[in-house]
Amino acid sequence: MRNPFSIFAIKAIVLLTVVFGIHLLVLNTLKLPLFENRIVLSYSINLILIIIVFGGLYLLREKYKEQLGFLFLIGSFLKFAVFFIVFYPFYKSDNTITRAEFASFFVPYVIGLILETVSLSKWLNKLE
Repeated sequence: MRNPFSIFAIKAIVLLTVVFGIHLLVLNTLKLPLFENRIVLSYSINLILIIIVFGGLYLLREKYKEQLGFLFLIGSFLKFAVFFIVFYPFYKSDNTITRAEFASFFVPYVIGLILETVSLSKWLNKLE
């Protein structure tokens, strides 16, 4: 049997890399700076966090099977906390958050959240 965590990690790396490329293509098309707004840091941190959260859930799957949904929500809270600690002060330094700044964090966050939710749902259905 293939390890769901390894499969998830590979999917996450590939998906966020592709989305990052598309994001840069859109920025280039709109003639916006490509590597401003901490975009590389944002994609990197989001990737690391979704792999850590999914890995944590994978490790706790037997002991806390009934609480995995709650633990998933704690993981989402952790990602928001990282946003407010790492990114928000930088984005808000000029008293405004631009669309490009918002997209730099929100696009990888949403893509990671969708991947986590779909993968976790499929994985939990197999556990039952």
